[in-house]
Amino acid sequence: MAWVVVAVAGLFEVAMAYSLKLSRGFSVLLPSVGFAVFGALSFGLLALALRSLEVGTAYAVWTGIGAVGTATLGILLLGEDASFLKIASILLILAGVVGLNLAGGGH
Repeated sequence: MAWVVVAVAGLFEVAMAYSLKLSRGFSVLLPSVGFAVFGALSFGLLALALRSLEVGTAYAVWTGIGAVGTATLGILLLGEDASFLKIASILLILAGVVGLNLAGGGH
């Protein structure tokens, strides 16, 4: 169950980053409020999951979801460049997260 909480926290991190982009430097109210709410939810859920998970692996999964999700969102919704190097780097992040879990930190 704790890993589901980490995954949801990671998704809230993606929403936080997207809201930050839409806030235009905190000059647009609704995305600025969204940034704060999604950030609080993301960190709160991560803290809850860390009660029963190893911090190194859980944090890596959380940031991995955030990084991969945000980069993918940027490509799909914001028209950001989808170069070979960017896609390869996203895949390397995913491989690193999987590797950490296989190394025994995922219990």
